[in-house]
Amino acid sequence: VDVDFPEESSLQKVKELISILSEPEDLVKKCNPINILGAELLECLYWRKGALFYMYCHTAKERSKWLQENITIFKKCLNDGVHYLMKMLSFRCPLQLNEDVSLQDKDAARLLSEGIFSDTHLLAMMYSGEMCYWGLRHGGEGKQESLETVASVSNSDLGCRTQCVLLDFRETGKNMLTKYVAVCEGPLKGQGWNTSTAKQMLCYFVKSHH
Repeated sequence: VDVDFPEESSLQKVKELISILSEPEDLVKKCNPINILGAELLECLYWRKGALFYMYCHTAKERSKWLQENITIFKKCLNDGVHYLMKMLSFRCPLQLNEDVSLQDKDAARLLSEGIFSDTHLLAMMYSGEMCYWGLRHGGEGKQESLETVASVSNSDLGCRTQCVLLDFRETGKNMLTKYVAVCEGPLKGQGWNTSTAKQMLCYFVKSHH
């Protein structure tokens, strides 16, 4: 990962990649007000953008001197990364279970009703929760920094066009990881999904609040 994200040039590279990943959607918006890309392709594009920020922040958080000098940029990267992953999770509607829907496999039914259609959806939840944890751990409360400060770093520097809404890292992370743990220990129990790290982070969200 250090090779892929060298300190001196990686932020510019991330900006370029985000721009490339945004091109299909931008092109469609120019040609047609109705988005014709389809949920699966949009999921893929937003997953790639969110996962890119996850990997970049995973590297950046280990550079203590850089982190100290660039905490606003770091929080902006986390904020946008989580936004992308949450958007990715929102493209397909959860399956509404009622008398008209008959599924033999109750575990599969629960996953679909939670809006989890693949392993990537689960990873997006875990990545989102982990990025919120990093934001709280390294940058303090998610709401304390003004939107103006984050906006000053935002789109021109990072190439991000997500709305400048500063996430509450604690609440967002807690919600994502709680759902992740519930699914992994419920319908996916025994399928090899580890919840120990997610539980440790959930404990941190609670303890740091008090």
